[in-house]
Amino acid sequence: MPITLDFIVEPEGLNKQVIINDLVIAGWTGRDIEVLEKHIIELEEIGVPRPSSVPCFYRVGAETFSNAEDLQFLGNETSGEVEFVLIGTEDGMLIGVGSDHTDRKVETYSVPVSKQMCLKPISKTLWRYNDIADHFDELLLRSWVTENGKKTLYQDGSVNAMRPPEELIGLYLPGEDQLPAGTAMYCGTLAAIGGIRTSDRFDIELEDPRLRSKISHGYNVYKLPVIT
Repeated sequence: MPITLDFIVEPEGLNKQVIINDLVIAGWTGRDIEVLEKHIIELEEIGVPRPSSVPCFYRVGAETFSNAEDLQFLGNETSGEVEFVLIGTEDGMLIGVGSDHTDRKVETYSVPVSKQMCLKPISKTLWRYNDIADHFDELLLRSWVTENGKKTLYQDGSVNAMRPPEELIGLYLPGEDQLPAGTAMYCGTLAAIGGIRTSDRFDIELEDPRLRSKISHGYNVYKLPVIT
């Protein structure tokens, strides 16, 4: 089922409704093999099996796409990870910052199911991809976890750790370098500082140092009890 979300497109502050029919999570997207291996080992340490090939593209329900700030997740073993997110529209591709929030327990036996288990947060603010395409590799990603009332840096690095958008799109849709209208794609993440862990709140940021602009988003994590 398609979902419609309201966004603000900067720098104009344009209000835009976007219909999403297809939501894709691109995994194992690292350019640097050593860094990618570090992330694979990081996940293996919590029981996640090594992928058979990289990158992988996981389809999840469009209804999981959300820019709300108060979100509910089942259990105490979910966590977020910051990613740049591409969104195809009839007026061209947009980019924002999101979190591939994932159930880590389920991930140990099925990565695709773990992706579907959780809502996928996305920022309320977006940029036009064409505005940043010529200096895309300069963009920076960061995230923070709030644990017991303390906010701590959790991820910090450049988007150039991941494959370029056009390359990822071409691997998912051979021959294409733009997402079709109605498709959104999460494009990979950075290693966690201090290891993967749950939190009470997750804050994310995409920074463009050249244009001196940032997109920020955050959401509170409400943990629902697991009744067996």
